Amino acid sequence: MVDHAPLTSSDTASGAGPADAVVERAQAPTAVEGAGQTPQPRSAVTRAAILAAARDRFAAEGYERATIRSIAREAGIDPSMVMRYYGNKAGLFAAASEIELHAPDLTHVPHDELGARLVRHFLERWESDEALTAMLRVGATNEAGAERMRGVFAEQIGPVLSAVCPVPEEAAVRSGLIASQMLGLALCRYVLHLPPAVGLGHDEIVAWLAPTIQRYLTAELP
Repeated sequence: MVDHAPLTSSDTASGAGPADAVVERAQAPTAVEGAGQTPQPRSAVTRAAILAAARDRFAAEGYERATIRSIAREAGIDPSMVMRYYGNKAGLFAAASEIELHAPDLTHVPHDELGARLVRHFLERWESDEALTAMLRVGATNEAGAERMRGVFAEQIGPVLSAVCPVPEEAAVRSGLIASQMLGLALCRYVLHLPPAVGLGHDEIVAWLAPTIQRYLTAELP
């Protein structure tokens, strides 16, 4: 489990002194100004920068090799700030890999529209949150990320599909097949940037993919 992943000495060290002053300044309620935008506390901006850098480093180096220092350097902050906000590398990874798919309630969707509804939600959700693509990269490069992605699908997608699966005991198999299509598209479109996958519009993807998702979800087993 992620919580028990080994930490390096550079990830657990936290010194006092000038760095603490940096931390305090980062946590001060200074707002980030933007025309026509509600100011954000600097601490929120700092946390966002840390999480973005963490996803990049975990994807590029894997959990074991990525360090608090390298993540802080990419975020342009002192390592002690990362420790202050997230405690250690395990805590940072848990925060960086916390994603929400906002799976739709399918129980009131017409039976023959289930596949299209899932595909369209998937596209809209994936393209509105860069964290999903970042975590897909992490999941493809190390076991901790893969375990987290498996957990997200099991916890957030499994119950939604089970609620409309004609044979509840087949829900796990059907969910796995659906995930293979959804994640395969995400990998080709958002990570590998394969031109044919990138070039398709939402309606085209729904037209191609929805019948397959519909079959995986509702058709009788072969």
